[in-house]
Amino acid sequence: MTAVTLSAAPALAPLLARGALRSPFKRPSPEADFPRDRLVLPGLRVDLARLAAYERVCGFAPGADDADALPVTYPHVLGFPLAMRLMSGRDFPLPLLGLVHTSIGIVRRTGLPATGEYELAVHIAGLAPHRRGTEATVVTELRAGGDAVWESRSTYLARHRAGAGAGAAPGPDEERRPPLPAAAEWRLPDDLGRRYGAASGDRNPIHLHPLTARLFGFPRAIAHGMWTVARCLAAHGTPEAARIEASFRAPVPLPGTVTYGTDGTGRFELRGAGDRPHLTGEVRALTPQLEP
Repeated sequence: MTAVTLSAAPALAPLLARGALRSPFKRPSPEADFPRDRLVLPGLRVDLARLAAYERVCGFAPGADDADALPVTYPHVLGFPLAMRLMSGRDFPLPLLGLVHTSIGIVRRTGLPATGEYELAVHIAGLAPHRRGTEATVVTELRAGGDAVWESRSTYLARHRAGAGAGAAPGPDEERRPPLPAAAEWRLPDDLGRRYGAASGDRNPIHLHPLTARLFGFPRAIAHGMWTVARCLAAHGTPEAARIEASFRAPVPLPGTVTYGTDGTGRFELRGAGDRPHLTGEVRALTPQLEP
């Protein structure tokens, strides 16, 4: 893997446009080659105004877990432009248009001061067959003072016809699992996607307006998956050192009403009409010195 040092985070809009233009020419396959670069952005400092906007739209109370602390999901926002640079490139085999964020796993080893200085790095860990196509794993890492303090692994699915026996077996049947005890009901406005897009920089057209969402097969705009995770974790709370696993089950249409559930053991979920699961996840506290 080759380390490529950047002087600044790339602008997202040109990357999204480039990825969209190249999408029709991509030929997704789990056997395809993929970018081997590890993009590194040293000397990163957080824009506190953008952070405050993100906290407002996701429901984080500033400083709720610890004074001057980044929300546990915010490093994903910081790394997203680097991930898009890799996934919009000519050598990334999956089409950016239609790519579905299917899961995220996060490890936070310590509190992350909002005024701290960090090194951010992103790379593609590999491709894997999936029963519905090909899945890419993207790793984002945050370091402070040379120490790894935060890491995520996101999977993104390109849907296409898979070969016989391809892919992982289906996961647990979340449709049949009894709902977790309801803790809150949230009414989501039709401009939620635009508000989150402004705060995060992720202005994917499927999240912004019904007209643009229809171009990609959605009758209405849908909420960002990372908003659903962040909103649940804002309600749930997260230990300073924690491991989080979340799976995106179904889109959340906007506007709409969802139910946040949790059982007090660390499990959480977001369900819609008819108890349809949109998101399932779990938070576990870690003992920092025992975690790799």
